Amino acid sequence: MTGTSGIITGVCVAHDHATVDEITTAGAEKQCEDVRRLLRKSGVREAFALHTCNRTEAYVVTNDPEMGKNALRDIAPNVRDTAVRYLDHDQSLEHLLRVAAGLESMVVGEDQILGQVRDAYEEAQNAGGIGPMFEQAVTKAIHVGERARAETKINDGIVSVGSAAAKFASEEVKLTEATATVVGAGDMAELTAKALEVRGINELKLTNRTPERAEDLARHLEVSCNIIPLSAITSHLPETDIVITSTASSEPLLTDTEFADAGQTIVIDIAQPRDVKPSVDKYEHVTAYDLDALESVTEATQEQRQAAANKVETIVDDELDQLLEQFKRKRADQVIQAMYEGAEEIKEEELQNAIQQAETAGELTDDQKQALEAMADALMNRLLAAPTKSLRDAAAEDDWNTIHTAIELFNPNWDGNNPPQGHKSMSRGHHSGTNASSAEFPHGQSPPSKQGD
Repeated sequence: MTGTSGIITGVCVAHDHATVDEITTAGAEKQCEDVRRLLRKSGVREAFALHTCNRTEAYVVTNDPEMGKNALRDIAPNVRDTAVRYLDHDQSLEHLLRVAAGLESMVVGEDQILGQVRDAYEEAQNAGGIGPMFEQAVTKAIHVGERARAETKINDGIVSVGSAAAKFASEEVKLTEATATVVGAGDMAELTAKALEVRGINELKLTNRTPERAEDLARHLEVSCNIIPLSAITSHLPETDIVITSTASSEPLLTDTEFADAGQTIVIDIAQPRDVKPSVDKYEHVTAYDLDALESVTEATQEQRQAAANKVETIVDDELDQLLEQFKRKRADQVIQAMYEGAEEIKEEELQNAIQQAETAGELTDDQKQALEAMADALMNRLLAAPTKSLRDAAAEDDWNTIHTAIELFNPNWDGNNPPQGHKSMSRGHHSGTNASSAEFPHGQSPPSKQGD
């Protein structure tokens, strides 16, 4: 892939720092809307967004980190500062790999997030947000997620929030004697229903705004299911012990009214945004839980998966090192390309001057001209061989000041895409705190093969 350049900047509002309501508040209603909106921002060349129950994230590619951070400020304008994390270039890449691997999920290793990253990639691609940098970064994240699940046991046991909800319910009531109603018919609702089935639920009811989808979900289950209209759910609540909601509704579907005469009921709302108004908890006979409450269930699962997570951490570290090295090599090659182009212009100008001067004593033959050209090429390649190696070494060592100096020396007329002066080291690490990869290089092909490296 050629032409990889720019800096990735990210913003994250996730379960480890933010509440359910704050995650809901952040971002547009759909992740593709965030991508389109970000692409309209000045200086944004690529954009990617990821919305799940537990996170709202967005990433951009710009010329410098401050420009990227400014473009992302509208993602979470009404969220507490302490609940919003801005990520520099290296941190963004590392975070994307960790998210796809399941290391950042509420339930470590859950499988659904990998599919969500794939879907987000496709949506961003359709919205025009995927360019060379995110093509490389997001596909690398998906690859890491696949490796994590194929090579370790990080997804053994509870693998989704739906599974965690079912386990949570099993700790509250005896499922083999209970009736559960699942509200919703999407992927999370299906995972929840299957988890309840595995745990031996006595009776299962399904309801959805579109009855056909609930019927389709029932066909994927072995336990006997009753399909009830969403409009009639109030009349069924008195005979329901557990209600688990997971729809894509933008407004709460269930309020105080539905639960007034429901009897003893456990309500677990795993929808994002909420399906159930929190005020239903005012009834003594109703015990309501949301995504935040599932933390207690996930703690045990995280302990069980820690050994596998340690192996996945190694996978992430190795793959991240490779990705960063690829980006560094691309940046170095682009600067080398600019250096060779500048040298080529000077060489051609001086070569033509030499030919004209030589021809004052008589016209040169083609062989003589070719000899002069070969000598000029050889001189240029020998002179630039050492700087080429130094530039690649500098990129590998995060020495962007050397690269900037080389640009000024070899191509002082470069059209304004120079790396900023005094750039900090592009150091990799969890706590670097630097605005990584602030150097910006022009798009272009790899340096000519005649450069001798």
